[in-house]
Amino acid sequence: MEKKILFEIKALYRDDFRVSGFSFGHGEKAVCIVGSMRGNENQQLYCCSQLIRKLKELEAAGRIHEGKEILVVPCVNPYSMNIKKRFWSIDNTDINRMFPGYDEGETTQRIAGGLFEAIKDYVYGLQFASFYMPGRFVPHIRVMKTGFEDVELAKQFGFPYVVLHTPRPFDTTTLNYNWQVWETKAFSVYTTSTEEIDRASARQAVEAVLNFLRKTDAIDYDGFEGYVSKVVSTEEMVTVRNRTAGFFEGKAGAGEHVRKGQVLACIADCYEGNVTDEICSPTDGTILFAHAEPRAYQNTAVYKIIPEKDEW
Repeated sequence: MEKKILFEIKALYRDDFRVSGFSFGHGEKAVCIVGSMRGNENQQLYCCSQLIRKLKELEAAGRIHEGKEILVVPCVNPYSMNIKKRFWSIDNTDINRMFPGYDEGETTQRIAGGLFEAIKDYVYGLQFASFYMPGRFVPHIRVMKTGFEDVELAKQFGFPYVVLHTPRPFDTTTLNYNWQVWETKAFSVYTTSTEEIDRASARQAVEAVLNFLRKTDAIDYDGFEGYVSKVVSTEEMVTVRNRTAGFFEGKAGAGEHVRKGQVLACIADCYEGNVTDEICSPTDGTILFAHAEPRAYQNTAVYKIIPEKDEW
C-alpha cells in the first residue's frame, strides 16, 4: 500500500488541506473508490476504512492482480468532517456539485478540479454516496443515465437493486456524471445510513465492492456472490409525501414490503401533540427509502417505494 497526497491547498491559520489516496497494486488505473465528500458522511468514511483494511490484507497475501492499480480516497472534505458540517466550512458550498472543477475558481471548484484530475483516467469509478434528504436506504447501486451507463456491469456488485437515475440539471456537476462523460464506468454505492455508522450495511457494501473487484479481474477473492439484482428506474418509484408538518413517527422502514392502504407513518402537531396526518401506502411494493428525522416539513418525500411487479 502507498499513501499519497492527491491534492493540497496551503492554509493560513490551520493545517494544510489535503486529499489523500491509498494505492494498492501497480499498473493500469483499474478502479478508484471515493468516500465522504461531505462533513456528515461518517458511514461513507467508515466503509472506505474497512475496504482499505481488507485490501491491505489481500495485498499482503499477493492477491492484487499484477498490472492493476486500485485507489481508495476515503475523505475529500476533511475540514468539514472535523467540525461536523455537511458542506464546505467557509461558504457552505457542496464539493459534489462542482465537478469537473476549475483550478482558478472558488475553493470547492479547485478541490473538485484537483481531485478529478487525479482520478479521471480510471477504468471504473465507485463512490460511497449519500442522499440529499435525511433517511435510511435499502443498500443499492445507483447509475446515472448519461448514454454511457452500463447496467449489466452494475449487477455485478450483487446488491438487491440497481437504480437508474435520470440526471437533473444539478446532477451534471456531480462526480458520477463527469466520470461517465470522461469514459469511466461510474457507480454510486448507497448504504443504509449517512451520519450514523451502520456496520451491517457497511459490511454488505464492502463485500459488494470486493465482489466487483474480483469480477473485473482486479483481485483474487472468495466472497459472497450477492443477490440477482433487480433494475428499477427512479421514474418507476412511487414518492409518498406528508400533507402537514410536525413530529414524524415512522411505522414502516427501509426494506419492508408494504401493501396498498397500509399506514406507513403519522405526523403529530409539534405544539398540541394531536395527529394531523396519517400517511398510507398508495401501492404494494418495497420501501427503498424512509425518512428518519424526528420532524418532517410539509410536503416532504418521506418514503420512496418500488412498486410490486408481476414479473419480479
